[in-house]
Amino acid sequence: MLDYKKIRLMTKLAVYEKKDGKEDIRLSKYYKTDYVRFQILKTIIASTVAYALILGLIVFYNIEYLVRNAVVLNYKLLGSYVLGFYIMTITLFGLGALVGYSIKYDVSRKKLSKYYKLLRRLRKIYDESSQDS
Repeated sequence: MLDYKKIRLMTKLAVYEKKDGKEDIRLSKYYKTDYVRFQILKTIIASTVAYALILGLIVFYNIEYLVRNAVVLNYKLLGSYVLGFYIMTITLFGLGALVGYSIKYDVSRKKLSKYYKLLRRLRKIYDESSQDS
């Protein structure tokens, strides 16, 4: 005889495993601080590369002006602007990554705890059915 409660429960578990489960199970192998720090590091590296590329594009766009005024440019002021914008960019993206990935980890943990609760319920159903037979 078919046990519809067990079928519904197994279907819920399978849908979760196909959609969000892979990512959530992968995240569960990390401590929260390790996961968030790793993601912040990846964000800082990616934003550094992006900042360097954008800075290179700006330099190439203004290359004629820079060559023409190479002697009279205030390189100290120009360098402080570039460094200041870099620090602001890294700080902004780093804080965004900190908040975003912390929230993602917490949401993942909540979904994973519901998943384990459903697994325990399924195990209980199997134990009850094995005792009956």
